[in-house]
Order: sequence, then C-alpha cells, then structure tokens
Amino acid sequence: MKVLVTGAGGHLGRPTLARLREDEVDVRATGRRARQDSDVEWVVADLATGDGVAEAVVGVDAVLHLASSPRSRTHQVDVLGTRRLVVAAAAAGVQHLVYVSIVGVDRVPIPYYRHKLAAEQVVAAGPVPWSVLRATQFPQFLDDLLASSSRLGPVIGDRAVLAQPVDPGEVAARLAARLVAGPLGGIEEYGGPQVLRFDEAVRAWREARGSRRPLLPVRIPGRLGRELRAGGLLTDALPRGVRTWADHLADTYGGTGRK
Repeated sequence: MKVLVTGAGGHLGRPTLARLREDEVDVRATGRRARQDSDVEWVVADLATGDGVAEAVVGVDAVLHLASSPRSRTHQVDVLGTRRLVVAAAAAGVQHLVYVSIVGVDRVPIPYYRHKLAAEQVVAAGPVPWSVLRATQFPQFLDDLLASSSRLGPVIGDRAVLAQPVDPGEVAARLAARLVAGPLGGIEEYGGPQVLRFDEAVRAWREARGSRRPLLPVRIPGRLGRELRAGGLLTDALPRGVRTWADHLADTYGGTGRK
C-alpha cells in the first residue's frame, strides 16, 4: 500500500509518519515547502491554491488527510482544499480517503469547528471511499492553552469545562488500523482515557511546572460555555487511548520544577 499523508509535519503528522514507517508502509508526505527525508518521499502541495495536489495523489492507494489551518485561510485550506484533494484523489483512482476531524465539531459553536464539519461533509459527499476519524484534543493543545491563558499571571479559565486529552501517537496508531480495516463510510470517534475538568488540569499542570500561579475562574458565557461544560468535547467511544494528562506532563516537564 502506498499512502499519501497531508499535514505530515504537524503534531499528528510526525507520529503518523513514524507509525507508518514502523508498519513498513510506502509513504508520500506533502508540505508547502520541499523537504529531504531518506525514509519518506516528500512532495510540495498547497491545498489553499491547489498547486501540486493532483500530482501528489498520483499512484497512491490511500490518503490520510491531516492538513488543517485553524489560524488563517481556514475555509480555503480545510473546506476548499479538501474538495480539491477529493476531486484529485477520485481522478487518480484512490481507494480510501481518511479525514481527521475533532470530537465536538457538530456540537460546539466554534468557527473553526464549522469548517471542520463542512470538510467532513465534502469527504462524505465525494466519490472516493472514505472514513472520518474524530479525535479529542491533544494534550499539547491543552498545555499551550494553559500557557497562553496565564501570560498575565493567574491561569484564566472556566473551571468546569471538560476535556479528554488523547495522545497523538495513539491517534496515529488508530489511523494505521483504519487503513488496514478499509473504508468505514462513516464517522469513528477516538478519545483519551480520562475526562478532566479545567481546574483539575490546571492543578496538575501547576504541580508539574512547580508553579504557584492561581486559577482565576472566568465563566464562558452563552451556548459555547454550556456545550463545553456539558461535555461537548468528550466521547464515550471505545477503544480509548491509555496515555494520560499526567503522562504528558511527566514527559514534558519531568518534575524539574520549572516556572
């Protein structure tokens, strides 16, 4: 099997490439700039413009579509770019397209999530046999969120928001299994092993960093806050990952007491 991986340089792309290499899968990876890698064939493709997309899918059996742009050009990359990829994959005779999405895109009213949901619909409506894997949030995202929310001193956030961090390496393993299983023609969800309240996550994060920053609770208003507190980002789907938030903190900070 030859597999094309879009977004191969991201938080999920890197462990996905590593997992596919372990499984001795023939891999082609896309990026917007040329790269050199003795183990992976890198090609230049830009989903926002379509440059290189048709060429990238030639000769591949399956596509793992991980690429996303949450901060800029989201509609161009996530929705229109996904449509370009589906059209090109169909023309090239690709037999399976796996799209990676996020648990809660159909419930939580975040603009980025609306684009992800629209991209899911593009994949489902297209002619290429497909699967969608919705994953819960990565611990790196939660870590970055806590760092950014504490720039002014205290950690600011809604103490009752619920999250279910899942390790990217475990999502990568799930993607590899989905390739072997073949097209689902539907949506699969995959989450981490534990549900955390925001204040619980903050407490463990502070301890791992040796920080004394207090939590300044700020309640998120409206429907967004209600969905986040009610578990809009959670899934009860099985199987689940096994690596915990504590595992991520131990790997990242190692009990060194960093501030």
